Amino acid sequence: MNSAAVIAERLDGLRINRALKAGIARLLSRQEHLNKINVFPVPDGDTGTNLALTMRAVLGSLQKAPDDHAGKTLTRVADAALDGARGNSGAILAQFFLGLGDRLGHLGHVGPDEFAEGVRGGADYARDSLSEPREGTILTVLTDFAHEVHAVQREGVRDFAALLRRGVTVARASLERTTFQLEALRKANVVDAGAQGFVELIEGMTDYIASGSEDDPAVAVPELAESELAETTAGETEDLAHRYCTECVVMAERVDRRHLREQLSTLGSSLVVAGLHNKVRVHIHVNDPAEVFRVAACFGTVSGEKADDMQRQQHSAHAAGRKVAIVTDSAADIPDDELDRLDISMVPIRVQFGDRSYLDKVGITAEEFFAEIARNPAHPKTSQPPPGDFRRQFEFLATHFESVVSVNLSRRVSGTCGAAEAAAARVSTHGKVTVIDSLNASLGQGLVAMYAAECALAGYDAARVIEATRAIVPKTRTFGLVGSLEYAVRGGRVPRWVKNTADRLRLMPVLHATRDGRVTAGGVLFGRERLKEKFARFVRRRIRGDVPYRLLVGHANCETDGQWLLDALAADNVVYRRLLPCGTAFGVHGGPGLLVVAFQEYEPPR
Repeated sequence: MNSAAVIAERLDGLRINRALKAGIARLLSRQEHLNKINVFPVPDGDTGTNLALTMRAVLGSLQKAPDDHAGKTLTRVADAALDGARGNSGAILAQFFLGLGDRLGHLGHVGPDEFAEGVRGGADYARDSLSEPREGTILTVLTDFAHEVHAVQREGVRDFAALLRRGVTVARASLERTTFQLEALRKANVVDAGAQGFVELIEGMTDYIASGSEDDPAVAVPELAESELAETTAGETEDLAHRYCTECVVMAERVDRRHLREQLSTLGSSLVVAGLHNKVRVHIHVNDPAEVFRVAACFGTVSGEKADDMQRQQHSAHAAGRKVAIVTDSAADIPDDELDRLDISMVPIRVQFGDRSYLDKVGITAEEFFAEIARNPAHPKTSQPPPGDFRRQFEFLATHFESVVSVNLSRRVSGTCGAAEAAAARVSTHGKVTVIDSLNASLGQGLVAMYAAECALAGYDAARVIEATRAIVPKTRTFGLVGSLEYAVRGGRVPRWVKNTADRLRLMPVLHATRDGRVTAGGVLFGRERLKEKFARFVRRRIRGDVPYRLLVGHANCETDGQWLLDALAADNVVYRRLLPCGTAFGVHGGPGLLVVAFQEYEPPR
């Protein structure tokens, strides 16, 4: 018997490590195709991205410290998959690996008998994680694969390559049947995207083991063929019963998974509760992500909150004709209808009141934020989105567009721009990502992002969008009149001595975004009476009469004052003006009663 045959009869940790890397490489090579055929449970085109991010977390674990102990390797894989799981299919796949690791974690080497029991346990774990299992999905194909492996093992087959080939053959046939098991797949004439991702993974592993190689496989994403680049997205947009794909991790000494699942099941659909005793990952589609996080907090410490807007994702996935996608972060204040019209994707920053964390504009509205800042003695802190949040958005959009342009909060006031750049450098799909510093915040950042999106909607290619957006940045200015200087002091934008001096002299500083992107005091109003009238005059002096402008006014729970200011700034050369609630970027420094004005020298993209 040759050495390759001996190795194929039992797998140690190093062999499993290399086989998984080969499987991951194959799955990553199909990421964009999986996005294009994703129509169930929602046609939002992100299954390939979610599976790729899940398995890249596994890959990172495999590359850190290879171990020849099979069980320890599988346990580490399971932990990494759970931590990195994204989306419905990613959570189910993570639960499969948890079952596999739980059954085989004590074994230094794995033979066909143990492997068959392990994959059957993994399939059972995956099914148990779902509140409403649906056939015709990754769950069906995973179960059919496990049953066939178990049947082949009972026949006495000892060679892993033969065992896995039989399992893959059945999995492929099961995958093809998914087209006819779910109406959404039948109408689009595609197989289930998550199920195909699983098949790609195990087929890559099988090919590696069958080759008898002991080399460490390279994991690289190949260039796409023209036919793959031209592949259209399957399915059609639809009105969704639940808008947000919501996820979080819950940790406790012992998480009551059954009661957690029962309470969450009333909130939405597509619920997956994956994990074991002390850590679980929740995935659910809902309209109110904040309620998911509130319920989860009753069962342990909540972390890793995220909520993706599936309605906007499916619009982006089916945006025919556009070459460039626009992303911003939630420090930008943009009217909701313009976000929809211009199809701007938004990555939420984090807002922290004491030990309570929120996703900006998803887990807490502007009205709720200013009510909380007035009530809560703990002054809020904002923090940049982790690079992973940007990367998930970039990976998804770069599948469906030639380029992605991200317009972000000024790097002089936040690390958000840096987080976006770090994520952009790691995107591995065909679309290129460019990050632009808006040198602005709040409404000004919103105007810059809107202009970039208008250029994209006008059909500009990436180079023209980037050039035009950078050109509009110095033509966009933002000013804020705080409701109370106390909030500006707490927020760190105004020193305490400045407030004390201003109070004695009855002065009111005006916050503004400087030309180099700092947010600081940039002017002063004399006297504390009729402040909004003085602020209106302050702004008008900075608007030229011979240039067309568009203008946004934001208010912090003071809509009447905001409307007065908007009307006061109306002029013949103001070609667009809107009132909207302002968010956290200025709000954390201005507090309730804050008024913000942004204006932009404006010529519509041709």
